[in-house]
Amino acid sequence: MSDLSGFVPRLRPQPVHQRGLYGTVEPYDEGEHGAALWQALGGSADAVNVLLRFFPQPDFSGPADFYAWLDQQNASGNWVTRVFRRAGDGAVVGMASYMRIDEANGAIEIGSVAHGPAMQRSPIATEVQYLMARHVFDDLGYRRYEWKCNSEHVVSRAAADRLGFTFEGIFRNHMVAKGKNRDTAWFSMIDSEWPAIRAAFETWLAPANFDAEGRQVRDLKSIREASRP
Repeated sequence: MSDLSGFVPRLRPQPVHQRGLYGTVEPYDEGEHGAALWQALGGSADAVNVLLRFFPQPDFSGPADFYAWLDQQNASGNWVTRVFRRAGDGAVVGMASYMRIDEANGAIEIGSVAHGPAMQRSPIATEVQYLMARHVFDDLGYRRYEWKCNSEHVVSRAAADRLGFTFEGIFRNHMVAKGKNRDTAWFSMIDSEWPAIRAAFETWLAPANFDAEGRQVRDLKSIREASRP
């Protein structure tokens, strides 16, 4: 077993602004981001609730419920929410939160990932996940980074696999969400894996990996697999 006798608790995620080629990641502030984020995720209760249908919290009746939900989670210390802005016009396009922050053991979760329509299936959707992981591993020195989702959320499970998380199993009867049973799929990446995952991210995100129409030349998973010994 690794000798961790000198391991010290890690810091919580810091209020940093991270700038990439395609967008930025910044700390959530209701006054600055709330209304724009609501619009980015659909702009109406029906649209937002459809986008967030696999989230465990009750449906929102309107933006006030949404703001209160984010404010409560962040005020409690359970979450540290980040907002994504698109490069160029600076439009708010999505969010995600650091959750289950375990400083003593160097473990943390990325959750409540909500990519609005304007960022879905675009380079910024990958870049913001790279930037958030980089803060966890490179800036803060965490050992474990987790991704969890409703086991029925096939898109989220595919995203975790594509981004380099390892599937660890299904937690059956994990919670009651929106009046239904939820089994939860667990994924993780760990610090020893991060250098290769980071290198693959950086290769994929490079402008040279996109053609004149913005289509990828090589996909992220194949880049990562090609680097394995």
